[in-house]
This record gives sequence, C-alpha cells and structure tokens, in this order.
Amino acid sequence: MFILHSPSNATLIAASSPHPTMVASKKRNLLLCFDAFGTLFRPKGSVVQQYAHVARQCGITGFSEDQLATHLTAAIRHERAENPNYGKATGLGATRWWTNVIHNTFTPLIPEQQPFPPALVPALMHRFASNEGYDAQPDLVSALRALRRPGAWHALDEVVVGVVTNSDDRVPSILSSLGLRVSPLRYSDDAHAVPPPQEAYDVDFHCMSYDVGCEKPDVRIFRAAESMLTRIVAAREGPVPAAESWYKVYVGDEHAKDVIGATGAGWFPILLDADTEASAVAKLEDLPDRSISAVVRRHPVVRVPSIPALASWLSGPQWASDQHP
Repeated sequence: MFILHSPSNATLIAASSPHPTMVASKKRNLLLCFDAFGTLFRPKGSVVQQYAHVARQCGITGFSEDQLATHLTAAIRHERAENPNYGKATGLGATRWWTNVIHNTFTPLIPEQQPFPPALVPALMHRFASNEGYDAQPDLVSALRALRRPGAWHALDEVVVGVVTNSDDRVPSILSSLGLRVSPLRYSDDAHAVPPPQEAYDVDFHCMSYDVGCEKPDVRIFRAAESMLTRIVAAREGPVPAAESWYKVYVGDEHAKDVIGATGAGWFPILLDADTEASAVAKLEDLPDRSISAVVRRHPVVRVPSIPALASWLSGPQWASDQHP
C-alpha cells in the first residue's frame, strides 16, 4: 500500500530535437517533476513493522515479523497477478485491492476461533494514506515553496511542478497530510476535464501509474506528464510558451526507474542520493559550472543530496546566465 491531448496546443511539448531540454531560448520555463515514494516521503519504519504494530493494536498476536513479511509478499504477488495495477485493470479499484491484500496477509496468522478484527483494514488504509505512515523529506515544504517565492526565478517565466510516480491513487492525500498544497488535477482520459483555477499550489498535478496504466521507466508516463503541462498552460491567460522554452527535469531516487525513464523520454534526470551510493554520478555541488545549460549539456545525470539542495540550485543566480545551451 504503501490526456489529455489538445491539438491546438500539441506543439507545446513537441520534441523536435533529440534533447528538447537543451534548445536555446531567450526566456525559459521549467517543468519540474518528482517521484513520490523515497523521494518526497518515506515510510516511518518498515512497512512490515507498521503492519505488525497496527495488527497487535487490533488484537492479533503470536506472529513474528518474518512470518508477516512472508505472507504480505505472497498476498501482494497474488493480487498483482489477479488484479493488475492495483485493481484498476479489472475494475476492482485500489481500496478493494488493498483490502484483499490485508485479509490474505493476516488470515493465516489468526487462530481459527478468532474473528478477523473489523478495525484492521480501516486502520491500515488510513495509516498508509496519510502522515501516520510516512515522513516527508526534511524541509520538503519550505524547499518547494522556495521555488514559488517572488524573485526566486532569475531567468524563468513559469515553473510547473508535478508528481510522476508508480503508485495507486493515495499519493495526493499523503502529500496533503504532509503539509503541501496539492492541486486536485490528475491525469485523466476525460477530454473535457478542466484544470482548477490557478492557485498557490505546491504540486500542480499528479501522474500516477494507477491512472496512466503504465509504470516508469515506460516513456508513456512521462508523455502523460507532458500532456498535463499542455492542459495547465493552455488553461492560463496569455500567450502559450513555445515548446523549446521548457526545461523538463525529473527527480527520483532510483536509477533503473527514474534516471532511465527520464532519459528515455528526453527529460533531464536528477538522482536524489543522500547516501552517496551512486559514486559514478556527478555531484551537482561539485560542478565548476552549475548553470542549467552547462549541466544538461555536459552530464547525462547529476545527483543531489536533498530536496532543499535542489531547490537552492533551481532558484539560484546561476540561472540568470542561462540564455544559451
């Protein structure tokens, strides 16, 4: 538990060059998207530990965490096979999908004469849809809001922030409970869906694999995010920015899904690596020229130690010199 495509504005996201983030423009804009789990927030302890804690509160005892982990893994594997994409593919839906997982996890651990605790499923569902189950990355809210402060953009007209993640549909509620101002806009096939009025959101839209129907590193989930950008910009007053004016940057903590996926979609990937495990990836802080044009031209990927470090770079004065790649 743990698209719209508007023909009149299709050219907004046209990828006419092999690396569209590197096209020259007098004035730049930024599409900045994040992975969710492991990047914006992390579980409070392991998922198994949290399952065990809640189960014992509900009266289930006499099991070990190793036993619980075995049954949880098997239950998730079974449910994925029977009802792919958290039940979206079969019409089951995410809530029922996780209900099945919880029942199949704990039923073998409960004595035959003991009824299944009615409070267990609601308690776990609530926990893993809120800040009960997750912690935000340090200074997440203030870091994202630093990008919205007047004067923070030295050479940018607009910044659009999105979440692109392999998950079910609970990510917006998790981020909201962590203190972020979250737009209700989600990827949808509804051609008549209208973005909400422009407000001071920290997150402008979500593209979850549950809604899109595919997972990173599949390029289609990044194309879905681009379609959301098209919708958002087209709904605003004023001229539509040219395609080449947008940097498309993706931030995640997994190389196989986040870096590979973003690169394949023509985006610029940034690896969140607080533990410096990816030693082969250049550290952004160590680069002699940290202008965005130099970074995307000279490096296939860079790493940052934290979201605040990323925000400091994106809102820093080096952007002012970024007029040509």
